[in-house]
Amino acid sequence: MGQAIKTSAAASDAAACQSPPAFDLDLVRKYSHVAAPRYTSYPPATKFSEDMAAQHAGDAIIEDNTPASNGSGSPQPLSLYFHLPFCESRCWYCGCTTIITRDHGVADAYLDDLAREMELVARKINPRRKVGQLHLGGGTPTFLTPTQLRRFNSLVRAHFSYAPHAEVSVELDPRKFTRDHVHALRELGATRASLGVQDTDRRVQIAVHRYQPHDLNRQAVAWLREEGFSSINVDLIYGLPLQTAASFARTIDDMLELCPDRLSVFSYAHVPWIKPAQRIFEDRGQLPEAEEKLEMFALAHHQLTAAGFVDIGLDHFAKPGDELAIALREGTLQRNFQGYSTRSGAALYAFGMSSISQTGTTYWQNTKDLPAYHSLLAEGRLPVTRALRLNGEDRRRRTIIMRIMCNRGINFAAMSAELGVDFEQTYASELASMADLIADDIVRLAPTGLEVTPAGVPLLRLVAMRFDNTLAPQPALMQHARVI
Repeated sequence: MGQAIKTSAAASDAAACQSPPAFDLDLVRKYSHVAAPRYTSYPPATKFSEDMAAQHAGDAIIEDNTPASNGSGSPQPLSLYFHLPFCESRCWYCGCTTIITRDHGVADAYLDDLAREMELVARKINPRRKVGQLHLGGGTPTFLTPTQLRRFNSLVRAHFSYAPHAEVSVELDPRKFTRDHVHALRELGATRASLGVQDTDRRVQIAVHRYQPHDLNRQAVAWLREEGFSSINVDLIYGLPLQTAASFARTIDDMLELCPDRLSVFSYAHVPWIKPAQRIFEDRGQLPEAEEKLEMFALAHHQLTAAGFVDIGLDHFAKPGDELAIALREGTLQRNFQGYSTRSGAALYAFGMSSISQTGTTYWQNTKDLPAYHSLLAEGRLPVTRALRLNGEDRRRRTIIMRIMCNRGINFAAMSAELGVDFEQTYASELASMADLIADDIVRLAPTGLEVTPAGVPLLRLVAMRFDNTLAPQPALMQHARVI
């Protein structure tokens, strides 16, 4: 485990990590039944509308070509996301928008569609804007063959220019991964990779229809390191069928052996009314009880912080010298549809079926239906089916909620200046609603600001909810993920 925590962080940072913050299981247990949005956006995607969706998207792209707010006069950078939805087999826990097929030729037609979409969007974007971030998600991006990845690289570069030191990241499945995949991804400029692992226990893997021997994880990490990938993340899920606190602790130990730079430890979201494949878990009675699920996260939190990882928030952990941990310390952490991020000031343009874009004023989402996605693009139209234009109050509340999610607090004077309102007066009722959170030492209020306590960090969403004016009553909200 000692090998897993070697970093280039300053000695003071390393020393600070030797006393991991306490995880108050009783406090988390008290609020674990509460359902809450994940706040990858505000307002949440459930508020998107089909009215005038494509027009909103087209207008937003043009509106977002304004100079950066830093006064430099330079166009804002771009953050690009590509949804590559294909998987060879279905993982029964999965909540993503996927296409299950073993025909790799379908990716060629999909790349044709992506090229059409990029052309439509690029026409509306100032060509001086540079790509600061690019992320490939799925599905399984490494479903694409190395040849197809190289073609994808050519298509992107034909429509967009990269900024120096652009961050390029990719999600990958160690089960469908070759050394030539690594070479193709490096040609794309990728230096960050996120491995889907979920669990290393064979019984759990078989129960969720994802058999993945740990040797494949070791091999993938070794190849990535040898070829110059500087940051490796591992995705895990707790609350899966047949998992126990003890078995998940062994999975964490297996991950620490790989020395990743980051880990994402997600809570399994059981939504069989949305993802029917999950019903098999109910039929077999294999899901762990809520109490054991809580114990899994508590154990994972203890193991990772004891090993020197910083709790970034929600389900993210990073080494002290990682960009995420540095951004948390310096107050520059960001949050978007891909989770926590380090790059600010970039509009997110997303491509592919079901993908969601975000500018300063608008969100828009592509159709989730692959034939419709193809047909709209063939007609020369953006494949947008839902959108939301934010009003002034939406934007103010988004700023507040993201400060809580990323900075764990709010400075009243700074927020008043940023929003152009008297924060304490305008949001007096929201501040007054926190009496219970203050009593439980989740939040502290001072004359100068609001602070989420270390014990309250696992409950960040609970604090953010107090500023959310879109929430339905709790019974209707239960479709959201729980706080834990």
